[in-house]
Amino acid sequence: MRDTAAESPQKPPVTCWFAGLTTLDVIHRSAVRPGPDEKITAVRQDVSAGGPAANAAVIAATLGARALLISAMGTGPVGSAARGDLEHHGVEIHDTAGGREIPIAVSAVLVDDVTGDRSVVSPDATLTNGLDVTCAELDALPRPDVVLLDGHHPDLARSVLAYALALEPRPLIVLDAGRWRPVFADLLGAADVAARSADFRPPDGAATSRAVVTTHGSAPVTWCDKDGRDGSTYVPSVSVRDTLGAGDAFHGALCVALAQGAGLESAVQEAIRVASIRVQHVGPRSWLEYAACA
Repeated sequence: MRDTAAESPQKPPVTCWFAGLTTLDVIHRSAVRPGPDEKITAVRQDVSAGGPAANAAVIAATLGARALLISAMGTGPVGSAARGDLEHHGVEIHDTAGGREIPIAVSAVLVDDVTGDRSVVSPDATLTNGLDVTCAELDALPRPDVVLLDGHHPDLARSVLAYALALEPRPLIVLDAGRWRPVFADLLGAADVAARSADFRPPDGAATSRAVVTTHGSAPVTWCDKDGRDGSTYVPSVSVRDTLGAGDAFHGALCVALAQGAGLESAVQEAIRVASIRVQHVGPRSWLEYAACA
């Protein structure tokens, strides 16, 4: 019998860079919200790494990509806890803190046990602004097929973008554009895809990306590709248990699909599939096994 597997070796996994924010998320689930000067008892607690870039990297690794996170974590206890969770889920890390102990954000998250809606309080990247990366550091990393920027560390985003634009072949540039940040004025014009929420409001005169994907919660996702084709893609109706990180799941899956050569419409369909799985499961990581085997 012929060994067909030996004759058809698998292609190496695509490589995706995710440059931006890492936090440590402390997540409580409760059926009620506390009022002023009130304490409540949670029905569940989870602690995991968070942040748009970090969460998207976890999804990409789960889907079989080589996921490299370029972010600031440092050697302190909070950063070490975030690092442990990310590495456990297959994410490779380039820590721009350079072996220093730095403060990183601890995000307080409350998830409604009835609706699955989440509320987040976080300092985001304000505790570690100014961290950057050099060309020499980026040269030592595996070449990317896709680069996602979330804009939370402006200097880092600009440096990674400039480096990626100079590569040959040039990777696709994807922006996670959930909320307008001033750095997006420097990033949008160079982006191949801006993955935007419906709440993203660029100022008048801002540059535009080559292609745009806009999410509208449970309503269809609208998109317009670089050739001017546009459309909307249906979002299935599912039982929503937990919306925390649903956008990050969408972005991570979108990057992997684009890196694998999918057109924008097909990549959006895959991103919707993965995000729809995410919201049906309670907890930040419990759903990953379902995304990996679907």
